[in-house]
Amino acid sequence: MITRTAALLVAAGIGFGPAQAQDWPQRPVTMVVSAAAGGPIDVFGRIMAERMGQVLGQQVVIENVPGAGGMIGGSRVAKAAPDGYTALLGTIATHAHSQTLYKKPLYSATADFAPVNLIAEIPLVLIARKDLPVNSLEEFVAYAKANQGKMNFGSAGAGSATHLGCILLNQALATNIQHVPYKGTGPAMQDLQAGRIDFLCEIIVTAVPQIEAGTVKAIATLSRDRSPVLPDLPTAFEKGFKDIQAYTWTALFFPKDTPAPIVGKMRDAALKTMADPKVRQQLQKLGATIVSDERTTPDYLGKFVQSEIDKWAGPIKASGAVVDQ
Repeated sequence: MITRTAALLVAAGIGFGPAQAQDWPQRPVTMVVSAAAGGPIDVFGRIMAERMGQVLGQQVVIENVPGAGGMIGGSRVAKAAPDGYTALLGTIATHAHSQTLYKKPLYSATADFAPVNLIAEIPLVLIARKDLPVNSLEEFVAYAKANQGKMNFGSAGAGSATHLGCILLNQALATNIQHVPYKGTGPAMQDLQAGRIDFLCEIIVTAVPQIEAGTVKAIATLSRDRSPVLPDLPTAFEKGFKDIQAYTWTALFFPKDTPAPIVGKMRDAALKTMADPKVRQQLQKLGATIVSDERTTPDYLGKFVQSEIDKWAGPIKASGAVVDQ
C-alpha cells in the first residue's frame, strides 16, 4: 500500500522509480511555446508535437504562453511539477538572451530545467533595401565602414534576436550603425521595403518571401552552413567572418528534477520525430537546420545553454537593451 507521503511525492514528480518512468506517459503531455500562435516557433512546435504524440502514444498539446521575451512561458515550465507532463520548447530567447537582457530573470536557465535535447538552429539572414548599392557581403562591409554615420538598421524590438544579430554584425565589422527598433518584424520589414532603413538581420523564414519577391536584397546568411531554403546565398562564415553567427534555436526542456528515464524517453521520441522524412522536410521549409546526432544529448544541451548565455552577454550589454524589472 502506498503511504500518503509517498503518494504526495509521486504527485509532485518526486521519487519516481523505474516502474513509473516506464509507464510514462499515461496522459497528454503539454509542450509550452513561449510565443504567440502562428509565428515560426509556434509552427515549428506544432510540427514536432503532432509526430511526437504518435511516437509517445499520447497527445502532445501545444500551450502558447508569450511575454517578457519568452520568460513567462519559461517560468511556467520551471515552476511545473517534474513529472514529465509539462515541457518547454525553449529558444535562444528563453535560455540565453533572457539571462542578460533582464536584470532580474524569472528563472535560471541553467539551474531550473532538466535539458532534454537540442533540436535545430534557424539562422538569421542579412537583408538590405533593394537600392542599397551593394551585391555581396564584401561590398556591404566596405559600404558600411565608409557610410556608417549615415546608415541605420531595423529590428523587431530592442533585445530581440533580430536586434542582437545586427549588434553582433556591428561588433564584428567594428562599425557603429544606428538602431531603429520597431514593434515587431512586420513594420520593420515594411520600412525596409520602402527604403526608410538600410538593412535587417531577419529570421530566414520570414525573409524568404520578400527575397523571392525582389522587394529586399539578400546579402548573406549569418551562419556557418548554407540554408536549405536559400542554398545559393553565401554565408558570413564562408566569406571569412567566422564570428558572425546569428540565429535562433529550439530545444526541449523539462523542469529540474524530472527523472532521468522520462528525460530519456522524451529525447528518444524527439529523435524519432526529427528523423521522420516528412517532419524534416517541413522543418527545413521553415529554414531550420536539424542538429547532428552528437549534439542531441542532455549533457550537450546543458553545456550549450551556458555557452550561449556567455556568447550573447557581450552584445546584449553593448546594445544597452538591458531591462530593469
